[in-house]
Amino acid sequence: MIEYITQHWDEILLIITSVIAAASAIAAITPTPKDDAVLKVIKGIVDKLALNVGKAKPKP
Repeated sequence: MIEYITQHWDEILLIITSVIAAASAIAAITPTPKDDAVLKVIKGIVDKLALNVGKAKPKP
């Protein structure tokens, strides 16, 4: 598993950033707060995976 991740890290990173970009675009063009909540959850998960916690967390 670790070997797969290290060998395909660029593709994995591309998929993650593409999903976040698509979710951001959907949240920006739709007026409902429900999709904004989904984007907030996705961003929270990515922040935790990137170890953006405590003082390392970026300001909104």
